[in-house]
Amino acid sequence: MNTEIPLPDQNFSSFLESIRWNAEGLVPAIAQDVFSGRILMLAWMNREALIATLQEKRGVYWSRSRKSLWRKGETSGHIQHLVGLGLDCDGDTLLVRVTQVGAACHTGADTCFFQWAGENGWQPAQPPGGNFLDTLQETIHHRRQADPDHSYVARLLHDGQDRILKKIGEEATEFVLACKNPDRKPVVSEAADLIFHLLVALEERDLHIRDVLAELGRREGVSGLAEKASRSGRT
Repeated sequence: MNTEIPLPDQNFSSFLESIRWNAEGLVPAIAQDVFSGRILMLAWMNREALIATLQEKRGVYWSRSRKSLWRKGETSGHIQHLVGLGLDCDGDTLLVRVTQVGAACHTGADTCFFQWAGENGWQPAQPPGGNFLDTLQETIHHRRQADPDHSYVARLLHDGQDRILKKIGEEATEFVLACKNPDRKPVVSEAADLIFHLLVALEERDLHIRDVLAELGRREGVSGLAEKASRSGRT
């Protein structure tokens, strides 16, 4: 995926001076998945780490315990490809927008934030999605184990792929017909139905909306005609 905003590749001095480094010369850096919007982790950067991040276009941080740089995914392969970089209003916190390869957490979890406050203290829990589609996909995933007599999603998945694909065909036809209608409200309603059933189909294939967003990100900046031609060649 191309960078959201052109990143500096030289003359870093003025860029670094805009940051309010703490007494140790560090600034907290929050890593965010560019596709889901999910917060992945919080780490620290010094000037050297930030310059390396910009030059290498990947997440490079400063280890306060080892007193050295560490490149995310250097041993695990779970690299963070840099997409964009933001600075908060006080100038003392960085937002590092990345495409995450594999798990973000050293435990193997998608994100380091998998403990949430509950009645009995901190409890392991699936973190909320970074956007509504992400959250909806997770809900569909959990409904897979529900009683088909009480859950529409569970019933669709229980009935199998042909049933799901039939519904997608029906919803796609209704969406096309709605688009021919001058009233915009049915278009939105039918689009929602179609997207919902597409998410169910992804779940049936053990896929996630993040996989689709990643593919769209891969195509960014590529001519639509060229991309279509490449797929025809693969076929």
